[in-house]
Amino acid sequence: MAAPQRRKTKAIATVWKTQRSPFNQYQVFIMTYTALNKQVQSPLTEQDKRIIATIIQRHADEIKTLWIDCGITVWVQLQDGGRLAFDRNWFAQRVAEEKTSLEAQENLHRQNQRLEAELKQACTEYGLQHGEIDYLMFSTKVYRGRDLVGFVGFHRFSQMWTYSRRATEPDRYARSASDALAKLGVRQLTMV
Repeated sequence: MAAPQRRKTKAIATVWKTQRSPFNQYQVFIMTYTALNKQVQSPLTEQDKRIIATIIQRHADEIKTLWIDCGITVWVQLQDGGRLAFDRNWFAQRVAEEKTSLEAQENLHRQNQRLEAELKQACTEYGLQHGEIDYLMFSTKVYRGRDLVGFVGFHRFSQMWTYSRRATEPDRYARSASDALAKLGVRQLTMV
């Protein structure tokens, strides 16, 4: 039988050295193998499960674990006991594509949250309200009471705020949401 592997726990290594009968060596080898497998099979994160589920077109709760067999095949274990095999290179390419897509979506979501917070703060300073935000273009209508003041948005390529009085006007650019509202001709509220 081969020499014990280095990743064994101290207790198993001690048992290996003290018990020399063939039956005990076999029993200890099984214990070592199961201990090593438990260390290697770490649970997948929710993001990992979402990525795998998207690739194999299943739900994330159906994914139990995955492993690579002989460096060639990726096996996905499902909760119901089923297994799916995939080519390692194909699977790795799909994981990279899906991760890039998810990161872009998360970055866009974080940017939208930041822009919305900046717009809300600027509207509060000027005593305005904004309508529903179109998050794809990040644009909205700005009101004072029931009166339409203009349109405010964010141009993602120039990284600047846009504003116009009417929908038919071309957009003009400002450095901040507060600056865009000021250029619409709105005066800032004064605190007394």
